[in-house]
Amino acid sequence: MAKKHTCLIIIICSLFVIPFSLYSLTLDETLNTLSGVSKDESVQFRWDPLLQNGVFNIGDHFGVFSTAPVKGETGFLVFNNRELFDVPLPYNENGKLEFPENFVITLKDAFTKSFENDAGRFRITTIIIDPGHGGKDPGAISKQNLNGKTVQVSEKDIVLKSGQLLRDMLNQTYPDKKVLMTRDTDIYLTLDQRAEIANAVSVKDNEAVIFISIHANWSANANARGYEVWHITSNYRRSLLDTSKHNYSPDISVILNAMMEEEFTTESIILANSILSGLGKELGGSVPSRGRKANDWFVVRNSRMPAVLVELGFVSNKNDALLMTDDEGLQKLTGALYNGIKNFIGIFEH
Repeated sequence: MAKKHTCLIIIICSLFVIPFSLYSLTLDETLNTLSGVSKDESVQFRWDPLLQNGVFNIGDHFGVFSTAPVKGETGFLVFNNRELFDVPLPYNENGKLEFPENFVITLKDAFTKSFENDAGRFRITTIIIDPGHGGKDPGAISKQNLNGKTVQVSEKDIVLKSGQLLRDMLNQTYPDKKVLMTRDTDIYLTLDQRAEIANAVSVKDNEAVIFISIHANWSANANARGYEVWHITSNYRRSLLDTSKHNYSPDISVILNAMMEEEFTTESIILANSILSGLGKELGGSVPSRGRKANDWFVVRNSRMPAVLVELGFVSNKNDALLMTDDEGLQKLTGALYNGIKNFIGIFEH
């Protein structure tokens, strides 16, 4: 019994002898210490001298802190808006920030664990935006009297502008993801070329790509209007398994290919529903929803990933054409499309 009590006393004493290291690091030393966390992402530091708040971020992970008025005070380090660490706070000494060693160690451990978790979780690393038609192929066209002028409304122009807006929105929100466009100018691409661009993206086992093809509709009925989202039919079968990377038996390959087909189809449906929801919330009843539909469109069936085709509206309808050719209107449509994609990414990754 005596030995047990002795050990307990030693442990308790060790906890309270020195609560934290008295050693501090400069900002440059702290940045250098954190720089080894990720080989792909650099360390960024932002400082607000008015609020005396700072942020370290690496990739999409970040730690937020406030400074202490004097050396030795403790407070909270907020990491990724989800975790709180009670640490000795950075402080200002002779006009320069000093970072207690335990603060730096805690922050580095939090970053390291987050990147280790990233390596094991599924992530969407690339978003392919495919503005339909282009160049010699104008897509759907019509002449409309808009704001007192007769205007030729061309699908290829509308979807290119929408695609560029969408790209900029996604780049702003997801600097860690690749946002690629099959075309970002008025050029002609074959359907095969569009699918090849998407399928050429290389991903790891825990990474994914999504494909969004943007179009505008046309109908002989000038009253037809509204947006709709298409995905592949559930009974369509493709060869999705990359046999060059695996040496499975034919029987196993068939099973794995069927599982991938089911997975991509399901995710395409979820992506379509998410985009429809984003459009519905943004546009309300001002533009009718034509719902989610299934068809084996070429670019959808030949893209080996979750893929959808979005029809923003009808160039043959005056109200839709006015919305799609107006800068503010197209911004609103594209923002709704962006919200749907963002929501899907949240579902997929978390």
